[in-house]
Parts: sequence; C-alpha cells; structure tokens
Amino acid sequence: MAVADNGPGDPEELERAARVFAEVRGRLFGIAYRMLGSATEAEDLVQEVWMRWQAYDRATVDNPAAFLATTITRLAINELQSARVRRETYVGPWLPEPVDTGADPYLGAERGEALSLAVLLLLERLSPTERAAYVLREAFDYPYPQIAEIVGLSEPAVRQLVSRARKRVLVERRAPVTPGAQRKLLTAFVAAARAGDLAALEQLFAADVVSYSDGGGAARASRIPVVGATRVAKYIRAFAPRFWTGVEVTWGTANGQASALLSRDGEVFTVVTVHASEQGIDQVLWMMNPAKLTAATGGRRQESE
Repeated sequence: MAVADNGPGDPEELERAARVFAEVRGRLFGIAYRMLGSATEAEDLVQEVWMRWQAYDRATVDNPAAFLATTITRLAINELQSARVRRETYVGPWLPEPVDTGADPYLGAERGEALSLAVLLLLERLSPTERAAYVLREAFDYPYPQIAEIVGLSEPAVRQLVSRARKRVLVERRAPVTPGAQRKLLTAFVAAARAGDLAALEQLFAADVVSYSDGGGAARASRIPVVGATRVAKYIRAFAPRFWTGVEVTWGTANGQASALLSRDGEVFTVVTVHASEQGIDQVLWMMNPAKLTAATGGRRQESE
C-alpha cells in the first residue's frame, strides 16, 4: 500500500502551497513594485518567490505570509542595488513604470502610500534598506519589530530609517491636490497641450514645473528634464503639431491617479500624468518607452476625446 509523500513536492501539499501563495500574491507584487518602480521586475520577483516557495520545506514555516513577505523584500533589496547600476546608463530620464490601479487602488497594500509616480521618484533617492523599511511601514502597516526582522536591523534602527525617509518625502514633495482636482488639471493640461495653447499651459503650471519624458532610447523624447513654466509651455507647444496628429485620448487610473492614455491607430504609445499642488501642476510625466506601457494599459476605460 502506497504511503502519501506529504513533502514539498507532494501534489496535495503543492496545491495547498499554491492556495497560500495566491492569497498573498497581490501584496507580494505591491511590495516589490514599490521597491523597484518596475512592474516587469516586480513580476519577475514574484515568480522567483513562487519557485522558492514550491521547493522550500514548508513544514518548517509557522507564518507563510510573513515568510513570503520577508523573502520578496530581501530579494527586492538585492535587485534594487543592481537595478540602480543599470539605470546609470539609461537613455534620458528614468521614470517608474506606471501601473493600472483601477481594479486595485492600493496595489495589495493597506493604504495607497508610496504608490504615486511622484513619490516613487523620491524613493529612488533612499538606500534600498531605507526604502524597504518605509514601504513596509507606510504602505503595508507592518509593525516595527517585524520590519526589523525582515531587513535584519534593530527595531530602533528601523524606526530611525522610517522617520528619516518620511521626513524626506514630506520635505521634498508638496502636498498634492485632491484626486478630483488632479483629474481636472490633467484634463485641462491635455486640452491645452493638444491645442498648443501657450497661455493656457502657463496658467496651469507652477513656476518651477518639471516635464520628464521617459523614452528609454526606444521612443523619440527629450533626454533631459525641461524646467520652468515658460520653458515647459514653449516646449510642449513646439511639438504639438506633429505629436497630436491622429491621437485618441482615453482616461485611466495609474498609480492611484488619473492618467491620459494616448493612442494612434489603436495602439497606446504614451501615458501622461501630472502631479499638482496648490501652486499648480509641478510635474508632467510622459511615459513613452514601449517596454514600460503594458502594465498601465490593461484596464483602461474606453472613453475618448
């Protein structure tokens, strides 16, 4: 009479492992994405964790969710260190890969912190461990003792990391307008940009507005940020006649904010969003790298202009 294996490779045990993994998969992706700013790289890490989970002696794991979160965070810390080396040779400004959050506004988290493109850009300035501590605390509400165990530091050190990161984000980022106001400003911006209306653009912008275009060398885009209300307005007006010809605009939600998806001949070629404060639009983000558009276009609403 055959005896059930019940080891890591036993079919029934693997099925249980798959159910456990599926329950936390969204959270694992949310952690990795906030750490790396790349949906593609985050998905690769999720798959790596799944492979490790299949092969691991799961009978030794008391808390699977904590074990999996620890695994992906540590992998993300290591990956971020090598990713930063790759980004040093990136062609033009590097922007986080936008993600459609229409179905999951918080992307597997307790709240929507560390998700907007503007904040992800700021988090690039943190060390990998500092970023991990901030993400786990601010977005996922992990207790400090657990974060300390995940990143291998003392609890006081983790508290200091989170406090320092929180201050940097607060100091370097202006308070955003409400989602409704951001959507209205984005709509007005797209209309003014399409018309090449210099005066309307300048009225929408904060004095120190910055326009970032991420083409990654694969799409025609400015290779340096454009800074200042007048310069950005003139820059946008200059390329309006050729850029907007035959363009259809649909509206979606990327990283918890309204975004404009620009398509030509039925294919999205640019995702545009803005960050705005009481002073007006202070960042315009153009994602034009074809390799970084897929995650933002999956659930767009077919509402065109």
